[in-house]
Amino acid sequence: MALRDFSLMLLVCLLWAAHTIVSKIVVSGMEIPPLFYAAVRYGIVAALALPWLLPTPKSMGRVLLVAFLMGGGGFALFFMGIKTASPSSAAIVTQLGLPITALLSFAMLGERITWRRGLGIALTFVGGVLVMWDPRSETPISAGLVLVLGSAAAGSLAAVMMKQVKGVRPLQFQAWVGLASVVPLAALTTGIETNQLAHAVEAGWAFVAALLFSALIVSLLAHTIYYGLIAKYPANLIAPLTIMNPLLTVALGISITGDQFDARMALGTGIAFCGILIITVRRDRILPHSLLAWSRSRKP
Repeated sequence: MALRDFSLMLLVCLLWAAHTIVSKIVVSGMEIPPLFYAAVRYGIVAALALPWLLPTPKSMGRVLLVAFLMGGGGFALFFMGIKTASPSSAAIVTQLGLPITALLSFAMLGERITWRRGLGIALTFVGGVLVMWDPRSETPISAGLVLVLGSAAAGSLAAVMMKQVKGVRPLQFQAWVGLASVVPLAALTTGIETNQLAHAVEAGWAFVAALLFSALIVSLLAHTIYYGLIAKYPANLIAPLTIMNPLLTVALGISITGDQFDARMALGTGIAFCGILIITVRRDRILPHSLLAWSRSRKP
């Protein structure tokens, strides 16, 4: 990979990591209701991508379901989870989406799981459980991280179902992600959450800046660069490089939000990353379509 393209990949991972930190500050520090935050974010995405909405894709029901799972549905769970979970632990637990995708692709698409990939799946789950398990807490498993895991599972299901969606261009799909997300999220935040506008007004321009960063810089700029790199290089080269995202998130979480990173977290992170590398790094083979779809979808 050319140095320029590696630098772009590093920039993309840094932007994704920064978005996790910003999201934590928004829903925890500013106390913005997470469903409201997700609804407004995808409302902006829908408005910006509106020119690419048509023509209407075939299999509209499947497109809407995949778009919701990959967009507002999955990230609403993530924003709800990160309200109590640390960005560092959330970034590691999100990586469990990769082995979940592999298992779903085996069950739903008949993709083959070799013993090596099976070992990687097992190691990733062991590492993820170590990160989620906190013996000092009243509840051994963090409720916030369970929601984050649900977000990862939603993205994994969407990635597998995405294989059966044909003829939808990336920007067109982004438009449908925004549209499929904003309507149900707007209904949910109206029915469940309270004082959304009051919290938003109190947060002021900082909340506006966070929204613009999320919708413009992350959803449009970072994803556009990433899709360009995916088109230019083999998936087996790009997918392992995305590990920089959780590593940078851990570093930013420790330095900005004061995340605790003890020996248990370090051990779990190391085991999970070993599993991810075993799953994604395959000599003389291409990454299965479903795993590539996951690597494209589970970005902030």
